[in-house]
Parts: sequence; structure tokens; C-alpha cells
Amino acid sequence: MNSSESCIFCKIIRGVIPAIKVCEDEHTLTFMDIQPASPGHALVISKTHAANLLEIAEPDLLAVARTTQRVARAVQKALSPDGMRISQFNGAAAGQTVLHYHVHIVPMREGQRAGAHGRAPGDPEEIKALATRIREVLED
Repeated sequence: MNSSESCIFCKIIRGVIPAIKVCEDEHTLTFMDIQPASPGHALVISKTHAANLLEIAEPDLLAVARTTQRVARAVQKALSPDGMRISQFNGAAAGQTVLHYHVHIVPMREGQRAGAHGRAPGDPEEIKALATRIREVLED
């Protein structure tokens, strides 16, 4: 794993900073966004540090894509949203706030208007409960 000492996501991977994990494999880690744009907002990251889509190696990109699809299917089954926003930003001007390649999975309800990122921290207990529901579907 190539990591950056100052990257917050690399620190989560190393266990230096806690996260509400959903799933993990050799190449990826999925955890809940603590400032969710919508209940159930999850992030899928590569364990290898790359700032964005333009820098990530193809095997790592494919691993993130596979995990994103797997987790999105679990979110659909666990939370029954009306739709999902799957997004990825490249550079600060595009809305990227952490310079480590990651994909957002944001469950959406009909009529809901949510920004790309949440405006305030979510309720930790609610986030943990949603993670448990998603995790249970993944484990079935």
C-alpha cells in the first residue's frame, strides 16, 4: 500500500483515525461519511494513495469500481432508497475535499435535494445503525 503521511483517508486505512467501517478487502475500504449528504452516505476508497482519477492505477480503479457496485447493491437492499447518487470529484474546483481517490454512494429519496457533501456532522448513532444494516446485507 502506497500511502501519504498527511492524508486523512490514509490515516483511516492505517487505523490512526477511527471510522465507521462498512467493509474492507485487500484493495479497498468502505466507510460511512460522518458529514453525510443523505442518511446512508458511504465512501469507497482505494487503499493505495492516489489523489484522483487521473492518478490512480488501473487495478486500484477497478477494485474501487467493483466494491462501489457491491456496496451500492447492499445500500439499495438495506435502505430501499428511490435512487442513488454515485459520484467522484477531481480537484478542489470540482468539489473534491480530500485528495485521495474515493467514490461517494449517496442514497436519495424522491424530491430530496442534497448537496454533494453534507453541511454538518451526522448523528453518530444513526450512522452506526445504517452501517450495520448495510453490513448485514453484505454478509448475507
